[in-house]
Amino acid sequence: MKPALCLVAMGALVTDSSPQCTKQLLSERFGRGSRTVDLELELQIELLRETKRKYESVLQLGRALTAHLYSLLQTQHALGDAFADLSQKSPELQEEFGYNAETQKLLCKNGETLLGAVNFFVSSINTLVTKTMEDTLMTVKQYEAARLEYDAYRTDLEELSLGPRDAGTRGRLESAQATFQAHRDKYEKLRGDVAIKLKFLEENKIKVMHKQLLLFHNAVSAYFAGNQKQLEQTLQQFNIKLRPPGAEKPSWLEEQ
Repeated sequence: MKPALCLVAMGALVTDSSPQCTKQLLSERFGRGSRTVDLELELQIELLRETKRKYESVLQLGRALTAHLYSLLQTQHALGDAFADLSQKSPELQEEFGYNAETQKLLCKNGETLLGAVNFFVSSINTLVTKTMEDTLMTVKQYEAARLEYDAYRTDLEELSLGPRDAGTRGRLESAQATFQAHRDKYEKLRGDVAIKLKFLEENKIKVMHKQLLLFHNAVSAYFAGNQKQLEQTLQQFNIKLRPPGAEKPSWLEEQ
């Protein structure tokens, strides 16, 4: 197997397909090579990956809820129209059909408001997962690749240092030292970048989720309590604007 293919097969995002990196990757894979470990940082990275998986689950459930709410609204709207039509054509039951039509109309209005809130919640979670978290994880992948390269050239330098010294060896040793130092600098920089991004991501996640969870709770509570005023105030509080009736825009479901 060629070196480049080895790197791809092992799933590493390493652009360096040198024999040193291939050897390091294989030795780590089979538990023989020494590996630089930053326990605190790796625990934070694993926590981020686990958090992302959980948030992806919430995002999937949120989208399902949006679809169900949209379907419910369509049914209520059709039912309200049917009641209104029967109210006009059934004098003996005009009042009964009439107030049921009005009830469905009110439910539709409140449902559209709730749908707007849930859609905003889903959109915000989607941005957090697919953009903010993913951006940090891309830096993590670059860091992990740099760590592998750093260890590969560190091992290469150590092996050369233990070997015999002659004119040719000294030249290779100096070259290996320079290469190792360049990869060490790259590794240290990316390790710092990851630590900073993880810190800012955590702060941003708390800020975003505090707002979104409050929105979700208030909107759902107001809707099922039948409190139309509170429901509308919730959307105003979070500056959520619903599309006006008849506006030629995609439905909430289509925007997902």
